[in-house]
Amino acid sequence: MLDARTPLLAVKDLQAWYGESHILHGVTFDVREGEVVTLLGRNGAGKTTTLKSIMGIVGHRTGSVLFQGEELIGRSSDRIARAGVALCPEERGIFSSLNVEENLLLPPVVRPGGLALDRIFDLFPNLKERLGSSQGTKLSGGEQQMLAIGRILRTGARLLLLDEPTEGLAPVIIQQIGKTIRALKQEGFTILLVEQNFRFASTVADRYYVMEHGRIIDQFANAELDANVDKLHDYLGV
Repeated sequence: MLDARTPLLAVKDLQAWYGESHILHGVTFDVREGEVVTLLGRNGAGKTTTLKSIMGIVGHRTGSVLFQGEELIGRSSDRIARAGVALCPEERGIFSSLNVEENLLLPPVVRPGGLALDRIFDLFPNLKERLGSSQGTKLSGGEQQMLAIGRILRTGARLLLLDEPTEGLAPVIIQQIGKTIRALKQEGFTILLVEQNFRFASTVADRYYVMEHGRIIDQFANAELDANVDKLHDYLGV
């Protein structure tokens, strides 16, 4: 068991490349157990690459990524998943040939503690209504996002990496995603969230890190958000 002062996730001097392109330049941050931490930044800042680097699905990475005190650099993505980390990608990755139930059941349970289907349906009632009759890609964008999140909740992962979960969704669906993230936090999940919509992030996040050109350039707690709104407008170009 981790010491209470030890972060669940500690990223230090993370460098990442796609081929010859050097994307991350010494990214350093941490996430404590039970927190929701948001990475903010413009498109191309390196947020998604940070999540993929934690998950071990970039071409090359160096530095340190400690999860529960164990080094993930050098591990394959399947071993990282078995350690208890799960990624919900921006593109969602729904299988078009499978229905809702088949998409939900496809990922293996890699650790104890995953949510049962009934609990997932409590969080996302829309999915239960579409359970056996709808192919994954015939769902609405919001339903596909619910399915993508629900799918990783079965696995037993305790650190959830969520990449732009509200992008392109209707306000009523965004509210439901926010409600779900808050419920998952209450159930003990730790969440690292990539998000451009800091107004949405402010309803769920404990802390923020701002990225630019593959680096962390600022950080602050949710309680400091109002005092940093002007800076955020500058950082995010909104």
